[in-house]
Parts: sequence; structure tokens; C-alpha cells
Amino acid sequence: MYKSVSRRIHEIFHEYTDIIEPISLDEAFLDVTENKPGMPLAVDIAKEIKRKVRERLSLVASAGISYNKFLAKIASDYRKPDGLCTIHPDQALGFIARLPIESFWGVGPVTARKMHALGIHNGEQLRACSQAMLLREFGKVGSIYYDFARGTISNWIDLRPVEAVRVRKSIGCEHTLEKDINRQASVIIELYHTAVELAGRLEHKNFRGNTLTLKIKFHDFSQITRSITQSKELIALDVILPLAKQLLKEVDYEHHPIRLIGLSVSNPREESDEKGVWEQLSFEFSDWESNE
Repeated sequence: MYKSVSRRIHEIFHEYTDIIEPISLDEAFLDVTENKPGMPLAVDIAKEIKRKVRERLSLVASAGISYNKFLAKIASDYRKPDGLCTIHPDQALGFIARLPIESFWGVGPVTARKMHALGIHNGEQLRACSQAMLLREFGKVGSIYYDFARGTISNWIDLRPVEAVRVRKSIGCEHTLEKDINRQASVIIELYHTAVELAGRLEHKNFRGNTLTLKIKFHDFSQITRSITQSKELIALDVILPLAKQLLKEVDYEHHPIRLIGLSVSNPREESDEKGVWEQLSFEFSDWESNE
């Protein structure tokens, strides 16, 4: 159901832009610099999306608008559950200065306690810290906190463009069995059905990979994986199934009945993506009725 609702939400997004970077089922960055309706203001797009989500799905959406991902994310969290917040470039430093340190993306409870011990409770106090001090206290992530406090580029989440398409790293499937099995004939049959489904998914997604991984979960919920890499691409069933059987030979299931069988193909060839820039929205969603 979550995936179904997420697809419907993304259909609304696509009415405005195709440059969409999902970061979870209910949250995404949108680049609306050049948008399909030709609307000049990102805040007006955010209002329309919020209205359509409520009308079509009975959900409320929180939207954040800013010039980079970090600030768009912060803005979307700012007035939940039905919020709308814009952080303009000329307002960013003031907004960050007032922001509690716990609200910074990437600052969890443990880090927040350490920040407090160092006398850092908000963005203004964080900005007063030198990069050397933050690196000393927090390691490499200290440079990220240094940049966040200034609303500038960092190497984690920043002015990088919204990535409309993330390169898929693997495709797989797995079958949880109705009852545990350890007879060879039964295991081979289940392996065959899993390989058939995997081959179908690979064809449907036009995915190319060179590594096959077998996942086995036993009756006691322990699990193992076995992998094999080939020079040729793994696409067809007549290639995948023999390799899967070869991997299965490494598994002792006679004395350890199997509860789940999974197969996946990974190690795809890298491809470049088109990327958009600048005006970025961040959206989050929640149940409308539960917020009455």
C-alpha cells in the first residue's frame, strides 16, 4: 500500500517536473527551476502539490523551498505536519543561526549531546566554531557541520543538483516458503521459480549485471549469501539458473531447513545521468485524518 500511494504522489510531482530525487517512500527533492506549467515561483508549485495530494489522497504534505537540498530539507521539517516554509538566500544565515542544533540534518541524539557539552546549541554557535575544531571533535563530518552552519556547499547534501534518476545497483527477488524445506528436489524447484522471476524482472527493467548472489535464510532465521561474478552479462534464465545451482552446492541445507530463497543480479555498468539545478523542493507526507 505504501508503494502504491507513493506512486500516486509521484504522479502529481511529474505534473510539474521530471527532475525528482526520491529519498524515501514519502519524501523527495524536486528541481522546479524549469517546470512544466511554467510557474515562476516555487512556493506556488508547492501549494498546488499540497492541495492535489490532499484532494486526491486525503494526505497532508509538508513542503520546504530553498536553493539547496540541506535547506529545503530543513524547511520541510520546520512546520510539520502540514507545513509550507520558504528559505530565501538572503534569509538563510539568519534562519540557520536560530535553528536548534538537533534540527540539523545528520545530528542525532548522541551528536547533539556532544554539541551541547561543547556549548553548541544552535546554528549561530555552530557557525562560531572553526573548521579545525569541528574536524578535531567530529572527524570528517565536522566539515559538513561547518558548511551547514554557513548554508554553503558541503560534500554530503548541498548545492549538488537534484538527481532525477538514481542508477540502480541491483535487481533481485526472494521467496519466503510456506514451510521449511531441506529435500533437494524441493529446494531445486523453489530455486527455479526464483530464477524465473528474477529473469523476468531483469528483462522488464532492461538491467545488465555481472554478479549473481544467492541468499538463503534458514529455519532459525540465520542467513548466508553466496556470490559469483561472470564476464558475461547475466540476463537469461538459461545462464542464471546453472549459476544459481552452482552456488546452492555451497549451502548445507540438509541439516538446516530453508525458510527463504533469494536471488539478485548486481554490478551494473555505470551510466551518466542528466541532472537539474537550483530551485529545490522537499516534500514529506502524513495521514490527513490522523492530524485532525
